[in-house]
Amino acid sequence: MTIVVTTTAGMVEGRTEGTLSVFKGIPYAAPPEGPLRMQAPVPAPRWDGVRRAFEFSAAPPQLPLTPGTPPLWRPADGLDCLSVNVWSPGGKGDRLPVMVWIYGGGWKSGSSSDPAYDGATLARDGVVMVTFNYRVGFEGFGFVPGAPANRGFLDQAAALRWIHDNIVAFGGDPDNVTIFGESGGGLSVAALLTAPGARGLFHRAIAQSTAARVLPEQESRRIAELTARALGVRLAELATQPPVALLSVQDAALTDMEADPGSWTTPEAITAATPVIDGVTVVDKPWLALRSGVARDIDLIAGATHDEFTLFAMSRGLISPSVPAMVKALPHLVGTTMRGLRRNGLPATRRASRLRTVDVRSTAAHLGLPASATADYQAAYPAATDAELYTLMYSDAMFRMPAIWLAEAHTAAGGRSYLYDFTWQTPVFGGALGACHAADIMATLGNTDNPLAAFLLGGGRPPESLHRMSGRLRASWISFATTGDPGWPAFSTESAVTKIWDAEPTVAVNPLAASRQIWQDLSLR
Repeated sequence: MTIVVTTTAGMVEGRTEGTLSVFKGIPYAAPPEGPLRMQAPVPAPRWDGVRRAFEFSAAPPQLPLTPGTPPLWRPADGLDCLSVNVWSPGGKGDRLPVMVWIYGGGWKSGSSSDPAYDGATLARDGVVMVTFNYRVGFEGFGFVPGAPANRGFLDQAAALRWIHDNIVAFGGDPDNVTIFGESGGGLSVAALLTAPGARGLFHRAIAQSTAARVLPEQESRRIAELTARALGVRLAELATQPPVALLSVQDAALTDMEADPGSWTTPEAITAATPVIDGVTVVDKPWLALRSGVARDIDLIAGATHDEFTLFAMSRGLISPSVPAMVKALPHLVGTTMRGLRRNGLPATRRASRLRTVDVRSTAAHLGLPASATADYQAAYPAATDAELYTLMYSDAMFRMPAIWLAEAHTAAGGRSYLYDFTWQTPVFGGALGACHAADIMATLGNTDNPLAAFLLGGGRPPESLHRMSGRLRASWISFATTGDPGWPAFSTESAVTKIWDAEPTVAVNPLAASRQIWQDLSLR
């Protein structure tokens, strides 16, 4: 069966799937091509008749996130990517809570068509679920002279405006909208809290594994200059290069970051595509901008996975799974690689540089920690090897401390905050990655039949502990979206009450006290 809904741009036809009405690929903005490329989004043109909304739109231009994985975008797909998708258990007039997922991917990859982000499971629990595309990579975040910065964030604000104006027709309540996202999506959530263009468009926020990466404008320009040099063009000519050409050099600046990490604001050299503090869309680092109190009326959940950086440390050769664990995971890894071997007209994805040795003192210095920090880490984690201390430092710097800083700043400004620590360990590689980055996505959206889940589960069946914990986490997120109460006490700077998401969830007080103490004077920088 199908169902027709009227939006501000025209009528759309979706499908009925069980108890849900599902709409995919509805444009919220015009295609960012021709004179609209590298510009702020403009509303989608109106259409006559009924537009079918059965399939996802094209993804934004991007390479596969890791070498060997199948691409989400191909050159033939073009640039018509700015679309929303809706899963609704209700109809016009029901005014159900609305939850809006913002994907991550290092700001250089990601698409709402990724099956890991399917919204059906949460929607069946009684909310209207929305996902959308936004521009990534240079198209979304590269420095372009004369063009607006943070175009990907401008896309996000435009999508939220579409939701505000249209969601009633799909059974949602525009006055009860919760945004949530992970990694780059978590930073997007954090930035939108204080973005003037998003004010009034959402009412609660969940920032998962907020990636602590926003650059000053001069550093964003420096990355663009290195990108232009790699392509053999002038800086002013970058915006006119074909998407595939830009993708071929999107990581050119990472070589300079790796060679001289101390001269960069964020030295981890994972992605060159990065939001910039422009004073317009991103007014400051989110945990600093929140101190103004501008978002005090928005309830906030913030948190991270316990072992965030293990996934990245493994790519750099710092974590070596056992031989039996590798043998067990090999069929899945080979299958994924074989499916991704065809280039589809795309350049190769850059592989992370492997580290031969780890100097924890240099690592601490690169992260801006004081000279005493190395000894403090060694005292706090006496059994940790240098490689494990490296991973801990980056886990704290990039994800774990920013979550705490968000809660601290929001609470200090009069807002209500909740903190969590996701500790459920993935079984992949015999548990070598622990509760790694992205491990919470399966639990949050309830989807275990997709490439991301297959990797994190080592190709095996989802354990009962994951299903059980996922059900509890989803119920908590929905309770928060509905009433503002996730089911555990609010954060305070005195107690730092924290929800521990594991097979059997608990509540703890200040579980990251050692790291928090080391970083306590650095949140204001």
